[in-house]
Amino acid sequence: MADPKGFLKYTRELPGKRPVAERVKDWKELYVDFPKEKTRQQAARCMDCGVPFCHSGCPLGNIIPEFNDAVYRQNWKQAVELLLSTNNFPEFTGRICPAPCEAACVLGINQPPVTIEHIEKTIAEEAFERGYIRPRPPLWRTGKKVAVVGSGPAGLAAAAQLNRAGHLVTVFERKDRIGGLLRYGIPDFKLEKWVVERRVALMEAEGVRFRTHAWVGKNVSVEELLDAFDAIVLAGGCTVPRDLKLPGRNLKGVHFAMEYLEQQNRRVAGDRIPPRKAILATDKDVVVIGGGDTGADCVGTANRQGARSVTQLEILPMPPRERSADSWPEWPRILRTSTSHEEGCRREWSVNTVEFVGDDKGHVRALVLEEVEWVYDEQAGRHTFQPREGTRRELPCQLALIAAGFVHPEHKGMLQQLGVALDARGNVLAEDYRTSVDKVFAAGDMRRGQSLVVHAIAEGRECARAVDAWLMGHSVLEARDLGRLKV
Repeated sequence: MADPKGFLKYTRELPGKRPVAERVKDWKELYVDFPKEKTRQQAARCMDCGVPFCHSGCPLGNIIPEFNDAVYRQNWKQAVELLLSTNNFPEFTGRICPAPCEAACVLGINQPPVTIEHIEKTIAEEAFERGYIRPRPPLWRTGKKVAVVGSGPAGLAAAAQLNRAGHLVTVFERKDRIGGLLRYGIPDFKLEKWVVERRVALMEAEGVRFRTHAWVGKNVSVEELLDAFDAIVLAGGCTVPRDLKLPGRNLKGVHFAMEYLEQQNRRVAGDRIPPRKAILATDKDVVVIGGGDTGADCVGTANRQGARSVTQLEILPMPPRERSADSWPEWPRILRTSTSHEEGCRREWSVNTVEFVGDDKGHVRALVLEEVEWVYDEQAGRHTFQPREGTRRELPCQLALIAAGFVHPEHKGMLQQLGVALDARGNVLAEDYRTSVDKVFAAGDMRRGQSLVVHAIAEGRECARAVDAWLMGHSVLEARDLGRLKV
């Protein structure tokens, strides 16, 4: 245990954020430097519980009390060995994970929980700086070749693990840069892309091959993969967005959130966007439909583009500000205010979009909204909403962004050509990560539906172990790679 009285001596403290007026003028990360001694104090708050419920919250099974103790003792080498034994990419999760481990922290029962996510990021960056994280190609090769389709967190994790097992791994990415959601779905102010590029370069140095502009099922045939590789991992994500089939949906200025976010990420990367295709919030009333993280990312992006106003709509009621006592250690449904909301946003709850209203040039000018009331339907066994009479109104809007989530992976093309079975929700059916097609596996959102980055990494790791066992008769990969990852 780091410090038996640490949780009594120190309170929860996180790095400060740059002033709003400063940070909305650029696309850099938000946080300022945090003294390592303060991080050490935060690690000291960990109580090394007899039953560490933080493990139940972490899909990766990170060994949290132990790496907190190592940070407190400033043994960064041991800290990163522990962290890398369960998590291939702590520099990602330490920045963009919602930290379900913190929601399950025992200290969180009656105090603010341990700052696990910040500690994880600090370990990763300290390890890169000290040279503990560096290319480590496998000592031997099996001669087996594996194709990984998709370079998001699940695909990258599967590729890293399979390469570690000695297989020859090629990652196929349909876009022009590697990273998937990490590259084009998350704004730079949350995850600067040099962080992704650093990891990709390290994986290349370890022997992983990357092919961009390689759209399997379009310009790369599924037959080519089936013939050339001993196993295939499908990790293309859950990419079909949930649409709103409403009057006026086809008006100019109504876009899916991911179209908007990807385009801005490309601008930051130096790409030129043709003016006729530009989606910009500058001097516009922006309405984001959907109250989740993707919607919040749209809010932060719109503020940086100079929107006149930003409103985020959520059809569900406003959640409570404090967690209930009986919610621990489960993920609590509470009101969360992101850094993007702090930068300027009006949030409306229990409101439904009924129609997009256009001007005489075919461009959206307003949304018709109505308030809703949620009631429990005894017959259906679930809550449903009903419109409240007399609450319809117009909300000015020249840019509407639909951030209502994703329904399933794309079926047309690769999945149809492979002939893999799908589950009831339209995701790839893969028991123990094996699909209905011989030597084809699936992981991440393509298998489980839209989820968190940390779940995607965990799926990629577990899928890699299944592939390795199928290829070799047994697997050298373990859920925890302790004893194999001496840095």
